[in-house]
Amino acid sequence: MAKPVVIEAIGVEKHFGANKVLRGVSLAAREGEVVSIVGASGSGKSTLLRCFPLLEIPDAGDVAIAGEVLALVERGGRRVPRDMGQVQRVRSELGFVFQSFNLWPHRTVLGNVIEAPVHVQKRPRAECIAEAEALLEKVGLADKRDAWPAQLSGGQQQRAAIARALAMRPKALLFDEPTSALDPELVGEVLRVIRGLAEEGRTMLIVTHEMSFAAEVSSRAVFLDAGIVGEEGSPEQIFRHPQTDRCRAFVARHLARG
Repeated sequence: MAKPVVIEAIGVEKHFGANKVLRGVSLAAREGEVVSIVGASGSGKSTLLRCFPLLEIPDAGDVAIAGEVLALVERGGRRVPRDMGQVQRVRSELGFVFQSFNLWPHRTVLGNVIEAPVHVQKRPRAECIAEAEALLEKVGLADKRDAWPAQLSGGQQQRAAIARALAMRPKALLFDEPTSALDPELVGEVLRVIRGLAEEGRTMLIVTHEMSFAAEVSSRAVFLDAGIVGEEGSPEQIFRHPQTDRCRAFVARHLARG
């Protein structure tokens, strides 16, 4: 029996003025799947990822988390959430890891990790601290629990951001180019953490330019091309035997750089 769909885009469209960034994108990740989203800069990858928690509001189409469609209505000529309570609840069920870490500079590493579980999910502080310490151990930052973000390397900050996302016990993790802001020598330590999460069976959507890594960890891969799904299939198909000229050219170009 197929596992349930955890996160889904259904005919999602998004434009910024005359620029149509997403043009009817549909994709889904089932429980335990790792779906990598690849494509050239400007193809709509990050915008699509931001549509799931409604950080960007789709101009058409829907997103659903664990089968629950996020309700949107027309007001003043644009779509807006019908119920911000639903949006906040669903956002708390997703772990989002951005390119730029976004740690709170005035909180320690531990403080960053426990902030949302304590104040958003209203869980007992002692429980959150114990879980946060275990997560920092998982990402290799147990000795940095009392450090400030400014005292960490970029790779350490990104691993702290991953621990913070995991602390919410999310149904799915969304990674938006998690290594793009890192110096090359720091990329590996972040990829090792994400690889470990994939091995645990976490549901993840990963926007990345790391082609070899995506081929290794993904259950499926999606090639976005100018706002549409240009090709979708197994990592073997997308990265080794692409079926379309556009995907073939994109993969060849990036593998040549690697």
